[in-house]
Formats: sequence, C-alpha cells, structure tokens
Amino acid sequence: MIQSMTGYGKTVLQLPTKKITIELKSLNSKNLDLSVRMPSYYREKELDIRKKMASTLERGKVDFSIFIENNGVELSSKINENVVKEYMNQLRSIVDTIEIELLKMAVRLPDSLKTEREELDEKEWAQIDEAINQTILEINKYRSDEGEVLLADFVGRISNIEELLMKVVEIDPERIEAVREKINKGIAELEVKIDQNRFEQELIYYIEKLDITEEKVRLKNHLEYFKKALKSDDSNGKKLGFITQEIGREINTIGSKSNFAPMQKLVVQMKDELEKIKEQNLNVL
Repeated sequence: MIQSMTGYGKTVLQLPTKKITIELKSLNSKNLDLSVRMPSYYREKELDIRKKMASTLERGKVDFSIFIENNGVELSSKINENVVKEYMNQLRSIVDTIEIELLKMAVRLPDSLKTEREELDEKEWAQIDEAINQTILEINKYRSDEGEVLLADFVGRISNIEELLMKVVEIDPERIEAVREKINKGIAELEVKIDQNRFEQELIYYIEKLDITEEKVRLKNHLEYFKKALKSDDSNGKKLGFITQEIGREINTIGSKSNFAPMQKLVVQMKDELEKIKEQNLNVL
C-alpha cells in the first residue's frame, strides 16, 4: 500500500520536573533530508535518532524536534553566592546604601549567576526514546491515511486513461481511412497520371508508418503494471515514477503518429491525466 511522504506526529511526555514535547513533520523529498533540534545535553543521542529515522521513515524532508518545559522545581541557573557576597563587600566600601540596594547591584555584575550543565539521565532517555517510537507510529499512520487519498486519485486517473485508450482503439480504423482519403484527394488535385499499383504500395508503406498497434498494446500493459504496483505491500514512489515515464513515452508516440484531430484530442486528455499523476507521485514514499 502506498504511503505519502507528508506526515505529522506529536507526543507529550510529562516527567516530574519537566514536560517534553516530541514533534515530527515530513514533506516530500528525493532522499531523507533530516533536521534535528533538541537540547544540547541530548546531543550524544543524535546519531541514534538519525539511524532510527532512516530505518523507519526512509524518505522525505523530515523535521524532528524535542522541546523542554521545566516546571520550576529544578533550575539550571543558580546564584553564585560567594561571588555576589564579594561584590557586595566591594560595593559597601564604595557606596553608602542599604543592603538590598547593594544586592541589586551585585546580581547585575558578571558571574553572579552560574549555569550548571544538565547531564543526560539514561532512565529519562529511555522514556523519551519510547515517546519517539510512539511519534514515529503517529507520523506513519498519517502517511498511510494520506496514501489512501493518493491511491484513490491514482486509480481514478489511470481508469480515465484506459477509457481514453479504448476510444483511441475505436477510432483508429476511421483515422486510417481518413489518412487514405486525404492522400487520394491530394493526388487528385495535382491532376497527374500515376502508376496505381506503385501508388498503392507506397500508400500501404506510409500507413504502416502510422500504425499504432504496438503502442496501444504497450500502453495497456504499462497501465496494468501501474495498477499492480499500487497494490504491492511496499510503497515505492520511484518505481511508480519509472512506470509513468513509460506510459508517457507511449502516449507521446501515439500522438506523433495519429495525424488525426479527434485522436490528437484524446491524446491531449491522456497527457493531462498523466501529468496530474506525475505531480501527485512526487509525494509518494
């Protein structure tokens, strides 16, 4: 079953001292283009995250984010008491004012606050890793749901091309007869004598050049192959892209050989349906 490369997943993990939000967003891309944003103390796990994303999401422009909201129980920045007291002592010798004013001045000076680097807690990370797995499940479900929409669109447009191909088959004898009449009319207008046997031979040779029997058969086979690929267990947008190229080649050849306005009109309609398929296929995983 096909999947879209467009997806979104979000998981919120509530821990005793913080709330952790994990988000995954993806759009279409030829390969995996992964962007990772998370606090510095989780950076040692970035390689593991990238491997996990590559094995589960495969392709797409993917944005992965971890957001932290502390609840205030633990603060990463603390007052550097020794430095502040020393500042106050020095200020006291310069300025004659109350203690609270000295404190206000001291805390504004350099190094009055110290930031403690938070270390990675492996037990905490195990919970985060499980939340990441849950987010991946969510984005893959989103991709599958979007894939069902794409599938319905593909099936409808392939069906339209098949119907147009049937009309091409129906009017093909009329096209050949129209070509024959056009040539005969042109010869008659020239008012010249011709060798009728030689003319018939040349006419047959010319009409054979316009024959589209092989193209009709190949186009029908390519359309069947495309439908079969849609039903495969895996989602392979690149494979579908290759098949659409072959479909386009046969449609173009029919158009170049048609030399008949009603058939050329059908060919234009087939091209229009195929272009819409190609456009949608860019989003298939």
